[in-house]
Amino acid sequence: MQDEPTAAEILPAIARFLRETVTTDQSAHTMFQARVAANAVDLAAREAALAPKFDAEEKARLKALLGADGDLLALNRKLADQIAAGTLTLDTPDLKEHLWATSMAKLAVDQPAYASYRRAVKRRGG
Repeated sequence: MQDEPTAAEILPAIARFLRETVTTDQSAHTMFQARVAANAVDLAAREAALAPKFDAEEKARLKALLGADGDLLALNRKLADQIAAGTLTLDTPDLKEHLWATSMAKLAVDQPAYASYRRAVKRRGG
């Protein structure tokens, strides 16, 4: 682990630089690429900040739902296999809620400004 500056400080600074400096007086293609890069940096910052909590919550839900242990990837494979086999369906207790919570967590990282995501968070009181 490094001291200062932290990744949480560095990543927004890079995104700001790309948006405010690189995008001025450049070709349209360079400006577009800089915006794409800035968005990717923002996504990486959100993932670094949010993923540990979201992953732990997802793993706990999967362990309870599947009655199994393992790493997150293995548990998700088991979930997919059981859904494909028809062992788990939307009538399975807690499956819908797990899928909803997992989808919302992914949107919080990937597209937190997405209007439908924001409405859903507001409806749920978040």
